[in-house]
Amino acid sequence: MRTEYAQVVHKVTEMSNLMSTVRASGRSVGFVPTMGSLHAGHLSLVSRARNECDLVAVSVFVNPLQFDSPSDLAAYPRDPDGDTKVAFDAGAHVVFMPSEKEMYPVEPLTVVRVGGISEQFEGSFRPGHFDGVATVVTKLLAIVGPCKAYFGEKDFQQLVLVKRLVKDLSFPVEVVGCETVREADGLALSSRNALLDPEDRRAAPILYKALRAGVEEIAKGNRSPVEVRDVMVAVVSEEKRALLDYADVVDPTTFVVPKVISGEERLVIAARFGAVRLIDNMSASKGIGGGFD
Repeated sequence: MRTEYAQVVHKVTEMSNLMSTVRASGRSVGFVPTMGSLHAGHLSLVSRARNECDLVAVSVFVNPLQFDSPSDLAAYPRDPDGDTKVAFDAGAHVVFMPSEKEMYPVEPLTVVRVGGISEQFEGSFRPGHFDGVATVVTKLLAIVGPCKAYFGEKDFQQLVLVKRLVKDLSFPVEVVGCETVREADGLALSSRNALLDPEDRRAAPILYKALRAGVEEIAKGNRSPVEVRDVMVAVVSEEKRALLDYADVVDPTTFVVPKVISGEERLVIAARFGAVRLIDNMSASKGIGGGFD
């Protein structure tokens, strides 16, 4: 599927000018922002963008502002040459790969913060993380300009935050959420999976198992968020290698835990496996008429 048009861009100004030229020619832009270490989940975003837009741009930038630990930032997997090849082979037309100095030529004094959503769950476990996400997404969307921007549902709280950011700041951008891609055993694809040792990799699908158990509890008619949460917690407790951070049922736009499950909610979960922290989620609607594939 590799496209004949394949260009790597490193400079902000060059990327902005290129995207403006593309739109001026009447072509639409699909944008897939990533931190690299591309896997099948990312490539599903590229594929959808390719189907819906004339030109697909993928950004590869490990954003230091969204890491709360220098060691976590240093350990994040990087493979710029491999990512470039994978992106082009998947059908991307442009790979935007700026340096940290290019994105932040001076220490930024402006920080973008989305209140409410950024303060809960991932926000409480990773202080400042979502401010870093919101800031870099704002910069990237300003560079790319009007487009369709594709984000995976695996990072569901991030997706909700970005949608609110785009709405509040009136960006001429359509944010498109794409379904989570999973391994055969249910583990959600993530760049962090490569950091799991063999035993932790064996244990990690417990998150998917817990989410399914929660959804199945809803399918039985249980509408209590507390009781559904307890079901998920009990499942994770079966796996000694998993250290649970949270499991809950939340409103899909505010991330507030509802009093009663209506079917629109999202089940969210996060746990640590050794030094690696994984997150996952699932729609409650699968338990109310949706079902599993």
